[in-house]
Amino acid sequence: MGGRASRARLGGASRVGRAIARRPVDGGARSRGRSASAVRSLASGSGDRHAEAGPTPDEFIKIDKEFLTGGGDDDSIGTQGEAVVKGNTAAVLERSLNPDGGAADLDYLQELIAIQAGGPKNIGFFGTRNMGFLHQQLVEILSYALVLTENHIFTSGATGTNAAVIRGALRAERPDLLTVILPQSVEKQPEESRELLEQVENVVSLKYDALPLGEASRKCNDDIISRVQQVICFAFHDSNLLLDTCHEAKMLRKIVCLFFLD
Repeated sequence: MGGRASRARLGGASRVGRAIARRPVDGGARSRGRSASAVRSLASGSGDRHAEAGPTPDEFIKIDKEFLTGGGDDDSIGTQGEAVVKGNTAAVLERSLNPDGGAADLDYLQELIAIQAGGPKNIGFFGTRNMGFLHQQLVEILSYALVLTENHIFTSGATGTNAAVIRGALRAERPDLLTVILPQSVEKQPEESRELLEQVENVVSLKYDALPLGEASRKCNDDIISRVQQVICFAFHDSNLLLDTCHEAKMLRKIVCLFFLD
């Protein structure tokens, strides 16, 4: 009795095993199996004529693609540019995690490549009014060097950072590469700023005179961002307006370089 029960159980298990073995294998598993088999065949040097000759270049590409993607779907492999920048595996992983295949970052990547390729570009300078003398000297040198290399500087007319940017750009003796955009009319600027602005050829006044200075400055910063490719900002951690400006620039896919002074 016990023997017949054991044989029945063994027979049932055997039938289940045969049923599992006959189940169709999904395409990804088949592809990985073929890839692994091809690689094992190449490594073992078996008697198969095809293995002795080795995979052709096209077969190697197919094996690599199937290994990375788990199947032969051409749309799931990274682009050549992504492979160069990040490597195939990282590119495939990022594209698989990003629902739009990375298209949202394409414009940003193209702009970054264009900026790093060299050549003149429009650069917006922002910064706090509360900047020490040594920091202002460094900003002057940076502005001077950027103008000498044919970059167009956009800034506003406040004291501190903006004044240092203007002085550095004027030292380069390229007045056509400096544009100062004011949130309000020149008459509403401090006397120190007005004296400096007299030396600037390109002064644009947005004339938001009816608005509070903070709101007018925000609109002025947005105007500067719309004109430039890259943003350089000097701020403190509690400089809310400047930090908002940098955030807005990043949302518009500008290249932002933010320096904290504290």
